[in-house]
Amino acid sequence: MRLLWVKGARWFRSCIDPLRPFVSTVPQGLRYENVVCIDFPLNNAEAAQRLVVVLTDMSSYAIRPQFYCYCVALESRWEPNWMGSPAKIEGCMSTANYNLCYMDPPQGDAITRQPSLWSVPTPAPIQVSASIQALTPYEAVSSQAVIEARPDHKTSFKLDWNESTIAPSPRVNEAIARALTDGRGLNWYPRLGSSELVEALVGYTGVIADCILTTNGSDDALNLICTSFLDRGDDVVIPVPTYNHFMVFAQSRGAVIRTTQGTDPFENNLDGIRSTLRPTTRLLYLVSPNNPTGVVYRAAEIEALCQEFPQTLIVLDEAYFEFAQETGIDLVERYGNLIVTRTFSKAFGLAGLRVGYLAAHPEIVAGLRRLYNPKSVNTLGQIGAVAALGDLDYLNDYLSEVTQAKEILRRYFEHREVEAHITPANFVVVRVANVADTLATLESRGVHVRDRSGYPGLEGCLRMTVGTVEQTLRLIERLQSVF
Repeated sequence: MRLLWVKGARWFRSCIDPLRPFVSTVPQGLRYENVVCIDFPLNNAEAAQRLVVVLTDMSSYAIRPQFYCYCVALESRWEPNWMGSPAKIEGCMSTANYNLCYMDPPQGDAITRQPSLWSVPTPAPIQVSASIQALTPYEAVSSQAVIEARPDHKTSFKLDWNESTIAPSPRVNEAIARALTDGRGLNWYPRLGSSELVEALVGYTGVIADCILTTNGSDDALNLICTSFLDRGDDVVIPVPTYNHFMVFAQSRGAVIRTTQGTDPFENNLDGIRSTLRPTTRLLYLVSPNNPTGVVYRAAEIEALCQEFPQTLIVLDEAYFEFAQETGIDLVERYGNLIVTRTFSKAFGLAGLRVGYLAAHPEIVAGLRRLYNPKSVNTLGQIGAVAALGDLDYLNDYLSEVTQAKEILRRYFEHREVEAHITPANFVVVRVANVADTLATLESRGVHVRDRSGYPGLEGCLRMTVGTVEQTLRLIERLQSVF
């Protein structure tokens, strides 16, 4: 039910009787308290529907309500002289400013018919759209609040969200501090399109500027892709288990999700993906390295998919690229059906600033710009990301630490005969006999990991972020009583 209101409305007698079953009031608090918008079907095939807007003055309700009648047409517009000029009537509309057409004038005796009054039912609560009501929200469970509530929170290990375990490059804090003290201030909007950051990303990624869009984290990029390219009923293929938030974005568009699962979640399932794809498949979502299994798709494999399924948009989520150093980003200028998304939230340590980006063929980027918000990346996020890209030595040192730490964990779990999968990303997956007890024991020791046991093929599995060598040696001291 759409909502409109008008001022100084006139009585139009011929429509009241047929419209009685459709009338209701709106919640209190509006400028005009009794506004009703009714969709009323016409027998006239040339018109889409009759839109009736009713404004009543309760002080004179016992005499007669007052209302306007309009007709929304597919192409036609009527301007009966008895309704006044369009400027006069449209000038009476509120700032909602709907573009309305006018209804055909009544014929014969209908104009003199007098209606009787009727009761107005209590309005129902306003609901979100049916497609959104059907969604299962993404499960965002973080240990942050629990850790901060502990007196010894600085000694806790937050290993549940795959964030960097150390602060970002000191250059990030220095650049942000300079901007806050000597810059133009935060009262201006961010630099549109993150132009300076895009220039830095050109140097980092090796792709041209026309192929890059910066976003408010890579989740924003994924949502923008779904909103721009998916319609109701579109076929979307997703290998599972994987990052579930993308499914929510796709389902919100009414897309039909079809999943494919291999026999081993820690092995590449390209054959299963190929057999699931159809000529009509609109989108394929891949994460490389995959979260939470660590499966990596090689550039040659991505290129083969682009060639074999040119009608399918392939979205390659490379949130953990820096750890694996395997990418398909070099393909975006050659293939118009590939989008690569990345983030500064993992290896760069800027999760709190929410900065991401995507790379795609210029034609794909041009389509995304139709909905893209050029000020979506905040000022401090842009400054921090540029500073982080200016200190790749710091990044590479951290990546080296994580690689060494994963080897330490591999040897530790192997010695303890614990099933552990050391991934190419910054996390390991451990299978345990009792998930609830293990989680409770770890948390009592200040170690917070992520339960992934509900994912297909990952029964009994926990995911644990990997940090530096020094952090890992301290972590193992606490793990010894659990594993």
